[in-house]
Amino acid sequence: MAMAKADLESRFEQVLQAGGLVQHGDSVLLGVSGGADSVAMLHLFSRLAQQGDWSLTLHVVHVNHRLRGAAADEDAAFVAETCRLLRVPCTIECVDVAEIAEREGASVEEVGRHCRFEAFERVALKTGIRAIALAHQADDQAETILHRIIRGTGLRGLAGIRAERPLRPGGDIRVIRPMLDFWRAEIDSYLQQEGIAYREDATNAGTAYTRNCIRHELLPLLRERFNPQVSEALIRLADQARGLHAYLAETCERMLDALVIERNDRQFVLHCPPLVRKPRVIQTELIRRAILGMGVPEGELTYAHLNAVADLAAGSEGSKTLHLPAGLRVSRRYSRLVFESAEPAAALGPEPMDIRVSAEGVTSLPGFGLEISAQRVQADEATVADHLGRSIDRETFSFEEWLDADAVRPPLVARSRRPGDRFLPLGMTDMKKISDFLIDEKIDADRRERVVLLCDQLGPIWVVPLRIDERVRLKRATRNILRLLARPTDEQQWPATM
Repeated sequence: MAMAKADLESRFEQVLQAGGLVQHGDSVLLGVSGGADSVAMLHLFSRLAQQGDWSLTLHVVHVNHRLRGAAADEDAAFVAETCRLLRVPCTIECVDVAEIAEREGASVEEVGRHCRFEAFERVALKTGIRAIALAHQADDQAETILHRIIRGTGLRGLAGIRAERPLRPGGDIRVIRPMLDFWRAEIDSYLQQEGIAYREDATNAGTAYTRNCIRHELLPLLRERFNPQVSEALIRLADQARGLHAYLAETCERMLDALVIERNDRQFVLHCPPLVRKPRVIQTELIRRAILGMGVPEGELTYAHLNAVADLAAGSEGSKTLHLPAGLRVSRRYSRLVFESAEPAAALGPEPMDIRVSAEGVTSLPGFGLEISAQRVQADEATVADHLGRSIDRETFSFEEWLDADAVRPPLVARSRRPGDRFLPLGMTDMKKISDFLIDEKIDADRRERVVLLCDQLGPIWVVPLRIDERVRLKRATRNILRLLARPTDEQQWPATM
């Protein structure tokens, strides 16, 4: 599998371009352990950044897990020195993974991964970088797929490691993996040809961890006894699963809208009869989307959870309840499947104020230091197109929003935020907790309390003055506009900027 340096560097550039992983002029955060794969990725990005037409800005993050004593400290020093020579800024973070794992009763692997991603997110938020590059390669992909098959996986798991995904559902920080098209042997050959040093982790040679056992024992046995190209076969299988799952996801996205009876701050209600008539694979994907819409982290869901909810929906008893991760309850109430957040409804501070907002005219919100003017107007395609065009360059904070009036479900209520509040931010594809949204938008803690939620019957439609819900955005077909204008009446509560 050896290949010339120029060929590998050219392929790396093509991968970035073809997959749209990185654009010219982007800033990229690189997770570098010091091992062969991440060091190769660092050098490939560094050489690309030196090309004038790419103009990339790089920043490296290394996390010392303190699991291997002096060797771990030497890894960190090696990464820091490599970055110094390449003139790439570097952040080194140290965390006692073993101590955390023991305290929380979790595996070292799980805690280590969690700590790495926390570090990546902290540095990304601090630097404003929105792409985090990790160095998983083709052998890692094959090992991951085989591991998931052994444990038992669905179509999503069979699709393997994605080349790109959001760091958090609905967030704007992306995790990219530009090395997935390269085999370990190719990377080793490149490093040898270029005389590039890297660190060897002695624990990778052992078989104490399942991943290492698959790498050093199971895959070699499969190659010798059954198929010399087993890794390639596993990756082809993943490619097919990925395409099929993408089609399934797109289909279910359209189906879900037709099944929703009600959706608000605390509930997501589906109509059971049409749900249970669909094939089980469709049912579980629709249920998964409903659960994610309630803010349950995807990593906490298993096929057993989804299958249990599908069984609940198909049952003949009058009423029954399941308890899922993250405090989610699912109940079948005759023909309704109700997903409910079990979070307490206590307010964030003083008892929240709910103020009815008129859909025509001006409503004063004295407790919030605002007044909201609402006006319903007719519009044609040209008016909508002009507004959408101007919205591209809008400021982060806007006290004026135009909504699709026919998508709004009156009455309108203005209130402060509460634990568990969620919405689908304009431009995103997944529901997001409003508390997480405000953190991602870098709103200071004291200023988060000044944010006002304008809600209709289905939940928040405008986080004033930051973002509207995707559900009520203007569309090319919009013909009735609800024009909202929030005017600060208290300069102490609402300075020029938040």
